[in-house]
Amino acid sequence: MRTDAFALRHIGPRENEIQHMLKTVGVESIDQLLYETFPDNIRLKEPLVLDPPMTEYEYLNHISQLGSKNKMFQSYIGLGYNQAIVPAVIQRNILENPGWYTAYTPYQAEIAQGRLEAILNFQTMVIELTGMEIANASLLDEGTAAAEAMALLFDVRSRDQKKNNVCKFFVSEEILPQTVSVLQTRSTPIGVELVVGNHENFDFSTEFFGAILQYPGKFGQVFDYSNFIAKATANEIKVAVAADILSLALLKPPGEMGAAVVVGTTQRFGIPLGYGGPHAAYFASKDEYKRSMPGRIIGVTVDTDGNRALRMALQTREQHIKRDKATSNICTAQVLLSVMAGMYAVYHGPKGLQYIANKVHALAATLANELEKLGIQQINTAFFDTIIVKTDAKKIRLIAEESQINFYYIDENTVSISLNETNNIADINKILSVFANANNKQANSIKKLTETNHFPVNLERKSSFLKHEVFNKFHSETALMRYIKILERKDLALNHSMIALGSCTMKLNAAAEMLPLSNPLWNNIHPFAPLDQAQGYQEMLSKLEQQLNVITGFAGTTLQPNSGAQGEYAGLMVIRAYHQSSGDHHRNIALIPSSAHGTNPASAAMAGMQVVVTKTLENGNIDVEDLREKAILHAANLSCLMVTYPSTHGVFESTIIEITQIIHDNGGQVYMDGANMNAQVGLTNPATIGADVCHLNLHKTFAIPHGGGGPGVGPICVAPQLVPFLPTNPVIPTGGEQSITAISAAPWGSALACLISYGYISMLGAEGVTEATKIAILNANYIKEKLNGHYDTLYSGEMGRAAHEMILECRPFKERGIEVTDIAKRLMDYGFHAPTVSFPVAGTLMIEPTESENLEELDRFCDAMISIRKEIEAATLEDKNNILKNAPHTLAMLTADIWNFPYTREQAAFPLDYIAENKFWPSVRRADDAFGDRNLVCTCAPIEAYMES
Repeated sequence: MRTDAFALRHIGPRENEIQHMLKTVGVESIDQLLYETFPDNIRLKEPLVLDPPMTEYEYLNHISQLGSKNKMFQSYIGLGYNQAIVPAVIQRNILENPGWYTAYTPYQAEIAQGRLEAILNFQTMVIELTGMEIANASLLDEGTAAAEAMALLFDVRSRDQKKNNVCKFFVSEEILPQTVSVLQTRSTPIGVELVVGNHENFDFSTEFFGAILQYPGKFGQVFDYSNFIAKATANEIKVAVAADILSLALLKPPGEMGAAVVVGTTQRFGIPLGYGGPHAAYFASKDEYKRSMPGRIIGVTVDTDGNRALRMALQTREQHIKRDKATSNICTAQVLLSVMAGMYAVYHGPKGLQYIANKVHALAATLANELEKLGIQQINTAFFDTIIVKTDAKKIRLIAEESQINFYYIDENTVSISLNETNNIADINKILSVFANANNKQANSIKKLTETNHFPVNLERKSSFLKHEVFNKFHSETALMRYIKILERKDLALNHSMIALGSCTMKLNAAAEMLPLSNPLWNNIHPFAPLDQAQGYQEMLSKLEQQLNVITGFAGTTLQPNSGAQGEYAGLMVIRAYHQSSGDHHRNIALIPSSAHGTNPASAAMAGMQVVVTKTLENGNIDVEDLREKAILHAANLSCLMVTYPSTHGVFESTIIEITQIIHDNGGQVYMDGANMNAQVGLTNPATIGADVCHLNLHKTFAIPHGGGGPGVGPICVAPQLVPFLPTNPVIPTGGEQSITAISAAPWGSALACLISYGYISMLGAEGVTEATKIAILNANYIKEKLNGHYDTLYSGEMGRAAHEMILECRPFKERGIEVTDIAKRLMDYGFHAPTVSFPVAGTLMIEPTESENLEELDRFCDAMISIRKEIEAATLEDKNNILKNAPHTLAMLTADIWNFPYTREQAAFPLDYIAENKFWPSVRRADDAFGDRNLVCTCAPIEAYMES
């Protein structure tokens, strides 16, 4: 056994297990299985050309050496990104803990109560600091959160405003430059006209439906927006405010000024800079907008026994339901990061946050006062953490960089300096020495901080916040460590058992891939640091782009999109720009098969396209003739086809090259959704099937963990003709010669998380990534055969094979009163997370085992499914008091004195022998979604205060 081969550690089945599995599947070799699975005309003729695989030891040495090329300057750049202290107890017990980072999105509430509580804490923190009424479970970054605010305000225009096509949106010139760029990208396709200007000169015209302000402004000036918001509201103009969350511990919250929406980032609440991400944005609004709010909301409800339970609220807003009518394509959050930010607030509490905010403000005030003593003019009349000074910027920069200090240089005479919680008096003295040297003066060595406030009394926060017990109880490390553990034990993550989610590849997130995220050489770089200070990052990101180009067969990649949905949108916007560059502004038809993921039509609508749905055949494949008919019908205006490959039904459609050719023949481009890329890598690729652009879910195929519902990374890879249009950034230019404006706030999106995929590919190499694909397909077909005779597989390929996933037919069980949800809940009693429920076909289960699961785990899962099948046979339509309908069974049920069920406690909790060795107990019974939506509570407040009488 090659103990140093990473592929051997990443891929689950051993060689002897593979032989057993092949025999079960009924083939002589994996090559035979692939022949029966793949259309021959799309198989790659040559192996991938990637660097030889590194061992884990070699990779960790390599990444350490590469990290040393990043220069660790003290960053005072600001612009929405600040160095932060990650409390060690949070770093060790959440960021570095697979019990937190390998969990999936909490669609199955009963086995996600810990994570849901942590997110509820986050929402409560956001609501109380902003002074708003409701908040969601986080968004991707501040730029996209601002864009979502714009889209929400556009959606909730009054009837008259819609009738009169009121479409102007005012953007204060104080808004962060990267946010303006994202707003520019998102506004045009949906018909919003941006007007950027000085908020003090705004005329409140009835041509405007909304406005957005920055608080404090991009270079630190604190404005009182009360009058602006009052006048805007009087003129039916709804106002969004992008606010620095730490400043809200001291400053009057925007909600108290009348803001309709408040957005921002929680990065400075204990999240590493990470060269731009991942970070958790926040989004809060008035309660009346809750049904238009993007993303997810965690709400309080009750379970079957009437006990408090948490779950994702208002789920009908998901894109699977609204599709192209959705106002947002965001189907994820930044859960791991929002959990960390929420825990930061739990750990420090309200008094701790005030202490930190006061310290940061005192640092800025002290620096301003001392600079003025040197004769250097500070021009912000009111500020929280950022000051602006008039000086010779070129001279300052030269001396500052020699001292390993980064400021932000607004122009040749103006320098911006943003302070943060990592700073101290020694840092202030070091900054002062830079300015003193540049002006041939001697700076005084300061000993203590100035305590005076540098913002108006009327902007001082008077209201209290974070009074709930959770923010006032866990302030010692012991207490917080135990609280985090209590929550962790309520969640089923990948460190407990297989998570067989179809379309949401849940593979091993190897420790060697994750370790570099804790290294300050990687996690403490500002996204707008000069490129020569981030050479390690530049080499890593460039190499990852090259690796992804090879794997997809394409010519160019952008890593900027920070979720799969963002990748979809970026791909469509690049196609849009390509057509427009040829004068084809009219090409706006997107053909989308009816089986497509719900975010596809939502993304197309956001990109300004008109969705035309094409039919799907009974066998689950695209109806080629219907597609051809519609492509020809719309040839003059055809923009693109959105296609998932292998299909959403888990099949490699043999007609794919014919399909892509039809689109090209009619002037369109082909966008391939990369959700199922785990079945392609090394065997075929998007370029070979005829696609022009694809997005990749690095949080699926390329091993970035799901983090309980985020982070995600969704880069797009494109054919040569689309390379010029890849997105840029207004501060650090990226992309092509004719680049579109920004997709997300940071130049390279969630750059820190990209380290994981870089490690995954570098340690597996060409042979390893290909072998991973082969075993993913083998594992899926093994489960298919094991369950044959117990469950029908809804769709198969032409030779009876599945791709890397399959759909099990569960609708006939309704004759016995059993719904697919009952199977999902019963699986919890067996120690498994449910496969994907009712997608893409209602009443079915979609299963994807991934290559990381070994034979023993696959057999355990199959045994559970077969055992449940027998339980289904014992159920009747008339008897609702059965083992499936009552699932999951909690410890409280099993230990209660009274047992009023027609089956034994052992049957309920330990239906198979293996379960006793590693029993996972769901912490609540079934959550009541309908009750929770009727009594929507999204904070830590007790449910009794909101229950219906």
